Amino acid sequence: MEDTIVAIGTALGESAINIIKLSGKDAINIVNKNFKGKDLTKVETHTINYGHIIENKEIIDEVLVTVFKAPKTFTKENVVEINCHGGIATTNKILELMLASGARLAEPGEFLKRAYLNGRIDLIEAESVQDLISAKTETARKMSIKGIDGSLSKIIKNLREKILAVIANIEVNIDYPEYEDAIVITNKILKQNIKEIKTNLEEILKQSKNGKVIKNGIRVGILGKPNVGKSSLLNLLINEEKAIVTDIEGTTRDIVEGSIILNGIEINFIDTAGIRKTTNYVEQIGVKKSYEILETADLLLVLLDNSKKLTKEDKEILEKTNKKDVIILLNKIDLDQKIEIKDLNKYKILNISVKENQGIEELKKLIISKFKLDKIANSDYTYLSNARQITLIKECVKIANQIEKSNNQGIDVDLIEIDLKRLWDKLGEITGETYKDELLDEIFSKFCLGK
Repeated sequence: MEDTIVAIGTALGESAINIIKLSGKDAINIVNKNFKGKDLTKVETHTINYGHIIENKEIIDEVLVTVFKAPKTFTKENVVEINCHGGIATTNKILELMLASGARLAEPGEFLKRAYLNGRIDLIEAESVQDLISAKTETARKMSIKGIDGSLSKIIKNLREKILAVIANIEVNIDYPEYEDAIVITNKILKQNIKEIKTNLEEILKQSKNGKVIKNGIRVGILGKPNVGKSSLLNLLINEEKAIVTDIEGTTRDIVEGSIILNGIEINFIDTAGIRKTTNYVEQIGVKKSYEILETADLLLVLLDNSKKLTKEDKEILEKTNKKDVIILLNKIDLDQKIEIKDLNKYKILNISVKENQGIEELKKLIISKFKLDKIANSDYTYLSNARQITLIKECVKIANQIEKSNNQGIDVDLIEIDLKRLWDKLGEITGETYKDELLDEIFSKFCLGK
């Protein structure tokens, strides 16, 4: 990390202002070569300086240059931000000048990577920055902030300290048996320690479900045979004429999606092609996609026609969704009922009329209740939500289970210590206190160039 990196930190396009960022020991000198104004090498740190970016005495742009001197910067290196007028030509020209003067184009996420490697942030905080950038809801923003401010990291670090205390005590017992003040760790004493650690891990994993809901939202698939009202329901739910609605069967042949926010959580409704047997090749593809949604959705809304008896297609859909989380929507309750309710006893049923806009608010309330969105909205948002982090916690739970099993079998404590160290290391991978270089490359490559 001896070189100085540069990247455009804002979305490139027409705007009032764009920002070009540099980080590295020569960042100030590189900008100073092309700056007409105060000598940037002599200005105070954390100051904004007015002047012009020049090339061979020609003014390129009128700018404000912010200078941050190491180590009190985001990367702990010298950092300079050039605020120029927005516009592709101007921004790219200034970037070219910085590159020609000795800077290197930053790789995706390299500013964050340097901040991590220089000890400014840990991996949870780094990933939370990306989550904050992509946050679509207020709850997602709040959860990201909990990651950035270290609240989430503190939970993991406290748990590692508990494990380390047990390991340290075992080490003392092994290496200094004559040390009388140390507690002798037996299987009986270790049992309570393991129980506490395992309970903590399981609670983190349990709470991570809320984190995934906040970050990714909830996918709700709308299924049913043709002309049962699926597209009309989607339009009504999102208050937008997004899906085409006609009386012609097979109108919807591709996936149509629309989102709303309920209690701060994004609910993504997915309208699917009407499920039926058809010889039309394009419609067959649509039906296949409908079945794919059936497998990936968090919740399925199965629409049935209240004014007709269950058809072969209806029964096939119910059979396919038998083991899924399903709400049956009996549509067209404004018409005489002909469907046999006794065939649907095991399902949660809600009567609606898309035509008369009946039951839609009740459906939203049911979704809120089913996913406990009201509790999530009133929580403290300190959750793991990143797939990498959650996978690691699951692995930690498995290790804890193995430790508990070994201890209950009376295996020597000094042998159990090996798995305790493995658990401690695995938790360290979440915050990045233990890591592999290829893991870092994979994580930071997913960030945008200016981060």
